[in-house]
Amino acid sequence: MTKQKKLRHLEYYDLEKCFDNLYERSKQGDVFTDLMELISSQENIRLAYRNIKRNKGSYTKGTDGMTIKDIEKLSPEKLAEIIQRKFQFYKPKAVRRVEIPKPNGKTRPLGIPTIIDRLVQQCILQVLEPICEAKFHERSNGFRPNRSAEHAMAQCYKMIQQQNLHYVVDVDIKGFFDNVNHSKLIRQMWNLGIRDKQLICIIKEMLKAPVVLPDGSKIYPDKGTPQGGILSPLLANIVLNELDWWISSQWETMPTHKKYKNSYSKNGTLNNSYKFNVFRRKTKLKEIFIVRYADDFKIFCRKRSNADKIF
Repeated sequence: MTKQKKLRHLEYYDLEKCFDNLYERSKQGDVFTDLMELISSQENIRLAYRNIKRNKGSYTKGTDGMTIKDIEKLSPEKLAEIIQRKFQFYKPKAVRRVEIPKPNGKTRPLGIPTIIDRLVQQCILQVLEPICEAKFHERSNGFRPNRSAEHAMAQCYKMIQQQNLHYVVDVDIKGFFDNVNHSKLIRQMWNLGIRDKQLICIIKEMLKAPVVLPDGSKIYPDKGTPQGGILSPLLANIVLNELDWWISSQWETMPTHKKYKNSYSKNGTLNNSYKFNVFRRKTKLKEIFIVRYADDFKIFCRKRSNADKIF
């Protein structure tokens, strides 16, 4: 239902072809230096408003006390004018920190930006998502359109039942969101072809937004992305995309001198079994495959010794 709504919204504002074009250009390795014109367009701002107004989180107050109900009172033209002006001299307001209880009794820190800053983030997300999607690994499943935990579980079952990979290294990165290196993140965005300098400056400001703690004190982060921000999950996937492809390059996408013919299964998936059989016979490469959901990932191995070394 959510997917259908988003597609309908895209068609309503005639942006479907535009985002598809971004995806195709990114697939071909294009560099993007003029994204702000699209991000700050009236159509993209209206699409952002429509996408978040039904979200329950849009009724949660930020540090300025405003919610989506306050935005609903504005005309579409006035809202577009406010957001466009915000983009020209972007300085985010402080993020409100709340502690959300976890099932294990601990708490998870959640950062709640103001509703205007959430709209700004949604505008950026809509344009960056197709560019990044073209570069993301097939088995990265967290916080991506048309992906879910069920997809990650299905991939795990396939590894175990069809590929007979019965040794697993299970990794969960402790405090990942709180420790993302800002400079590294910006470099990775640049490597993905996102090279609009005004946009990069806006994202830098967003990452440095002050955080108001529950006791009223204020901190100024120099690392991490605030959990709760609309753009944070995409930025986290950008950081971990390098890990996905590095693990893939150790076996699956390892370059070879000889070109091996690719065959496809009946369901359309690529079959690399011939190349893999050559690897097993003629190399000492470790057969490993990654399945990732956000900062929680599993590496599947054929041998116990390989799993021990990978760990």
